[in-house]
Amino acid sequence: MAVSPAIPTMNALITPPSDTETLTLFKPPNEMFREVDDSIRNHPLALELRANPDFTESRPHLRIPEAQRSHNLTGGTLAGAGKIVVPPFTWCEKGGKSLVSILYVGTDLCGHPGIVHGGLLATILDEGLARCCFAALPHGVGMTATLNINYRKPTSAGAFIVLKAKTVKIEGRKAWVEGYIETLAMDGEEPTVLVEASGLFVEPRQAAAMAIVYSAGSG
Repeated sequence: MAVSPAIPTMNALITPPSDTETLTLFKPPNEMFREVDDSIRNHPLALELRANPDFTESRPHLRIPEAQRSHNLTGGTLAGAGKIVVPPFTWCEKGGKSLVSILYVGTDLCGHPGIVHGGLLATILDEGLARCCFAALPHGVGMTATLNINYRKPTSAGAFIVLKAKTVKIEGRKAWVEGYIETLAMDGEEPTVLVEASGLFVEPRQAAAMAIVYSAGSG
């Protein structure tokens, strides 16, 4: 008897890869992808965070089952050549205190020519700020109630960027988070803040069922 395609997907939902396992799941399909991946993996900021025992490293989009990834906005629709080229590297501090994520935004994500669309930056911040507070909430998942964005400078396409977030307040199922996107500084450079954000995230009543896929996970 044939096995339903839904069964592997359901198994992947119930037993997603660990944070550590996500670090080995992405296989760059060509040299361009490999260069981007290696640049993030070996950047001094990545090495610093990787050496800090208070942070757990992962590639969160790779926890989503492959069969479902194409239906996910940032993990599928906006991922690939010219877009979010490789799955972002993310470091979460214990207890949902803070988060750092490094990613590369390609040249097909523009509003004005050469400038990353502001709506995409808001989406990245929405997802990053929410993920930051997951571990501080009772079931490890939250949904956006409010999100405020302040665009400071244009974000160039075809560039590496860093998202940094911190949880500033927790009350039961509610978490308040602040964060920003900045340039990924190279040797001797100071990063430039591009976009700032703050948000309120609320854990839904069905959080226990959602947590399997969308929580920060364990290493």
